[in-house]
Amino acid sequence: MEIGSILVVGAGQMGSGIAQVSAQAECEVLLYDLTEERVQRALASISSHLARNVAKGRITEEQRAEILSRIHGVNSLRIAGGVDCVIEAVTEKLTIKAALFRELDAVYSEETVLATNTSSISVTELAAATQHPERVIGMHFMNPVPVLKLVELIRGLQTSAEVFEATKRLTERMGKLPVEVNDYPGFVSNRILMPMINEAIYTVYEGVASPEAVDQVMKLGMNHPMGPLELADLIGLDTCLAIMETLHVGFGDSKYRPCPLLRSYVHAGWLGRKSGRGFYRYETAVR
Repeated sequence: MEIGSILVVGAGQMGSGIAQVSAQAECEVLLYDLTEERVQRALASISSHLARNVAKGRITEEQRAEILSRIHGVNSLRIAGGVDCVIEAVTEKLTIKAALFRELDAVYSEETVLATNTSSISVTELAAATQHPERVIGMHFMNPVPVLKLVELIRGLQTSAEVFEATKRLTERMGKLPVEVNDYPGFVSNRILMPMINEAIYTVYEGVASPEAVDQVMKLGMNHPMGPLELADLIGLDTCLAIMETLHVGFGDSKYRPCPLLRSYVHAGWLGRKSGRGFYRYETAVR
């Protein structure tokens, strides 16, 4: 089993990054979202990112044009002739992802790999929404996708060895480092990262320090490239909350209880960079 064509579902920050690295791996890529506007915005973002790489001498203008020629926006999940793999990068909510997987399972043949970019939800539970759970696998990319090398590969309980190996080879073709982790809430990355971010939010909530002070301590004292609150704004506070809720429910442990301040910010629509305000203010929203 080799993967040569990919449908990316979700044209947000993660989906557009996944589409870009898939095209760079010489796959034919179809990019879908609920509206044409989102797809076109993602294509423009990919083009801009590649143009910066040309300016920095990382790729040639010819390579940029070739990569872009492999990415096509589509307005339906029903692709004539099908694809070898679908990678979903939609909202981090079980109900939304499970409904999507039921639809994909009905549309595509059982040979098509169904991969989820979930950052915390059980791959086994998502696979249970399908009639062919053996073809479902987790591919958790890091943000920003074109820059960071890690991809967590997560087998569901019934993921086949053939699907795992094909996905691993695809990940390596993308120039990424696949790391196999087991199917537990938050996997490895977010089981460690999100409680740290949540605790940083608690320090602000309890009046221990300002967001700026918290981030300075972690950058200058712990040598982190970004402070935890800056990182939370980049990830999206709604995504951080969804992951913390998954950890809290999944483990039933109070140490994963989301900070009330995090919940308040999300309810207020202060989601971070993508809304223009989170723990910091941003001149323009990034969607």
